[in-house]
Amino acid sequence: MTLDSMLALFGAMLVLAFIPSISTMTVAIRSATCGLSHGFFTSLGIVAGDIVFIVIAIYGLSLLADLLGHQFKLIRYLGGAYLLWLGVMLWRSKSQIEGAQVKTDSSLLSSFLAGLFITLADQKAILFYLGFFPAFIDLSGVTFLDTGIILVIAALAVGGPKLVYAVLADRAGVLLINTGAYKAINGVAGLLLIGIGLFLIVWT
Repeated sequence: MTLDSMLALFGAMLVLAFIPSISTMTVAIRSATCGLSHGFFTSLGIVAGDIVFIVIAIYGLSLLADLLGHQFKLIRYLGGAYLLWLGVMLWRSKSQIEGAQVKTDSSLLSSFLAGLFITLADQKAILFYLGFFPAFIDLSGVTFLDTGIILVIAALAVGGPKLVYAVLADRAGVLLINTGAYKAINGVAGLLLIGIGLFLIVWT
């Protein structure tokens, strides 16, 4: 991976990690109701789940690239179309997030598992990464070093925003979830996904 592709991947993942979702809602609520340490462990669980999907996506895509050869472009087109759809949905979505529950009595392990299982239960995540990575990675030459770099980037880019939510929620309480900032984040993230989707369809 080049430095430019590393920075681009980090920037894109950082913005997308701020997208309002059940995972960010869970981090904020665990932190606000159970303490900052619970928000931290929930974030760790989310990062662990993302790492599982990232490894599957990278090596699954590498295998597909080897098997399909030039026909692999079809996978890129499908992935680009999926990212376009996600971007439009984000752009049009409401800022209110529903579905997370407040629990005040729990262990740090339960907070970690909450983050892990919320991520692993999102079956769309693997489709997202299958469409996302071809814009940043040369799949024909992925090495173990590249994989390690990507995992570090993911840990920082995904974990960082979750920790921001945890700290803010610990100080401000769950009212953070209902601020107008969520609508703006949705708009920016939606445009980013649309841009990546168009890149995959038009320029690859």
